[in-house]
Amino acid sequence: MAEVTRKSLVGVLKTTADLLDLLGQEAFRAQAYRSAARSLEATDGEVEGLVASAFAGIPKVGKTIATDLLGFAESGTFAPLEDAASQVPPGVLGLFRVRGLGPKKIRALWDAGIDSLEVLREACRDGRVTGIKGFGAKSAASILEAVDFALAAQARQHLSTALDISEALAARLGGLGPRVSGDAGRGLETAQAVRVSVTGSAQEVQSRLAEMVEGLAPDQREPVLRGRVDGVPVEIAYSPAQTRGALDLFSDGSAGYVQEVQAQAAVQGIDLTVHGLTRGGIVLATPTEADVARELGLVLRPAEYREPEHDDLWSTLPTPTELVTVADLRGLLHTHSVWSDGAATIEQMARETVRLGHGFLGTGDHSRAAHYANGLSIERLRAQLREVRELQAAGLPLVAGAEVDILDDGSLDYPDDVLAELDYVVASVHSLFTLDAVRQTERLIRAASHPLVTILGHPTGRLLLRRPGYAMDLEAVLAACEANGTVVEINANAYRLDLDWRHVLRWRDRLTFAINTDAHVPAGLTDTRYGVAVARKAGLRPAQVVNTLDRNDFLAFVARQRAGRS
Repeated sequence: MAEVTRKSLVGVLKTTADLLDLLGQEAFRAQAYRSAARSLEATDGEVEGLVASAFAGIPKVGKTIATDLLGFAESGTFAPLEDAASQVPPGVLGLFRVRGLGPKKIRALWDAGIDSLEVLREACRDGRVTGIKGFGAKSAASILEAVDFALAAQARQHLSTALDISEALAARLGGLGPRVSGDAGRGLETAQAVRVSVTGSAQEVQSRLAEMVEGLAPDQREPVLRGRVDGVPVEIAYSPAQTRGALDLFSDGSAGYVQEVQAQAAVQGIDLTVHGLTRGGIVLATPTEADVARELGLVLRPAEYREPEHDDLWSTLPTPTELVTVADLRGLLHTHSVWSDGAATIEQMARETVRLGHGFLGTGDHSRAAHYANGLSIERLRAQLREVRELQAAGLPLVAGAEVDILDDGSLDYPDDVLAELDYVVASVHSLFTLDAVRQTERLIRAASHPLVTILGHPTGRLLLRRPGYAMDLEAVLAACEANGTVVEINANAYRLDLDWRHVLRWRDRLTFAINTDAHVPAGLTDTRYGVAVARKAGLRPAQVVNTLDRNDFLAFVARQRAGRS
């Protein structure tokens, strides 16, 4: 049976719907796949159980879709997607990576002979795009910027994808000491390739992974087997036990870090390569990275701190045992429910929070300006507040909040008297991403300075591998947060991871942060792991993260924050 996750099940359904729209086939079929995807996102239970039950009883997943999903779980192939994709040139499929392009616009480009990212880039530059109905000079310029971004990003994967595949590989390699390494192992927000290191031989690796990894073959220069899983490049590095430490150092270090250690080894007459540590032709026994460091007389850098940004300060940062962990998070703030665009009730989200071992849930449905997300009017917000208070009285650990839109002038989407009724407020930008840098900066500073804003949500608005953050003076915005005691969000959604760890690293001693899931479904509550990876890479201790407080202490924090601004 192929490795299957909820994310992959939902992904094939949504992609199939997009391709059916692109092909102009029956609209009801595309809608059926989208409805099934939303239903799967909202369904409780482990994927293994859903597959074992043949997806029985899941709303919107009929017999035909269930049968195809079972085929996908068994073989890794979703027949309707394969059928639709076979009718679309590979280059046209790549156009879905361009932000702002949906099936209808991609169809118009395809009909005009624009069938790849590279052709689209040239068509934006030479004016062909402006001649297509529905496009103009302004949209062509915007598309050109997005195409350049997509071309630069297409060789990388989200951290969530890299970890999912890494962990699936590691499960197959049990007994060989598998270690998730490379970009994902160091907690980078995206990964160029999935990498796992093991103790063993190429033959042992191949015997275990031949069915899972496509095209698995040895590299002729390094002790690495390379292949692909679902199109994602993977690398399995292997070594004998006595030189495993050198292998792990190479696998878990940035290029600059590895070169630095090699240079220090060379000064001592020692040759450090991926094959081991050698002095005078004799291979030194280094089963662990600690052994490598001891032989070289070096202090070993934690894997999280092996980027150029850490070079001058890593020794001043906390040790790995002092860094924040998922288990430290008591409150899961900034979450969504069926009141706006979530797929589960508040009660379901709260119960899942408790089941995962956390202390309380903070609601955070969209405000009224987010009409596309079923944002709450003032009347609906107050009705939701009544529900939250009733659930609290029934014993569910909740705090009542909202994700309130920051309007174009920096004011908030609810009046102050309504905001004051909430236990906490997340303020976020969801529109007008293309304002000039001065206006965007002023907008965010005004919002961050509002006396009732607890947390500034996803501060830069970036979507990893899809959309860069908006133009602004981020330093000025973060300075406003510092001056006003406003908490800055590390949005743990793997497609955002916003604020970036590099900015968190620079501001770690001047700001308080919140690691927020922005979850729209119960399964999204486990995205904390990605936000924690960002926080750890930035050297954050639990005390620097506001939602490591228990419910009463968090409410007291908000009360002090508001009192300090009055």
